Amino acid sequence: MNRARCSIFSLLLCLLPSTVQASAIDSLKTFIQEARTVRATFSQVLLDQNARTIQESSGTMLFERPGKFRWIYEKPYEQLIVGDGTKVWFYDQDLNQVTVRQLDLTIGSSPAALLAGNSTIETDFELMEINPQDQIEWLEATPKTTESSFELIQLGFSLDGTLQIMALRDNFGQTTLLTFTNLVKNIALPADTFRFIPPHDADIISD
Repeated sequence: MNRARCSIFSLLLCLLPSTVQASAIDSLKTFIQEARTVRATFSQVLLDQNARTIQESSGTMLFERPGKFRWIYEKPYEQLIVGDGTKVWFYDQDLNQVTVRQLDLTIGSSPAALLAGNSTIETDFELMEINPQDQIEWLEATPKTTESSFELIQLGFSLDGTLQIMALRDNFGQTTLLTFTNLVKNIALPADTFRFIPPHDADIISD
């Protein structure tokens, strides 16, 4: 890891809340095993290689294991990402454009695999504990495949095992920082939560 990249993640860890619990890896495995459904609000910050803010956004995230998720971006632009268990739909409302991909090609080594995937996470990721910061326990997940669009993913859990923060570094050196609030586990979700029907006049692109 070069010095610039180290400085970005050092800065992130300094900015985040931080006390120590059992193990961040244990918290992740418990989260995967016990949280069958999740709903949370999130704020997202995209940083460049020099840790300068490029974009800020916010919205709501829901998922149901295995492989179903719904990310609703509300600000500054309305966008929607839906995984229905078979396909992943990306809908840009401003462009009225839908991109659809096969789920098995998308989720294997992506952030969604960490959140909405099954209990075989160590098949796709190398997991490593990193130093706790204040009241947050951290782990690092490195994709085993070179086809992933992310070089590194870091997850931070509070002392009670609640997912608080997710930091992702992509292959271009940019870092996406996601902070989760109001996270609720194992709630009943409507049957159509993870169903997406493209608008009749939308442009549809299949990868």
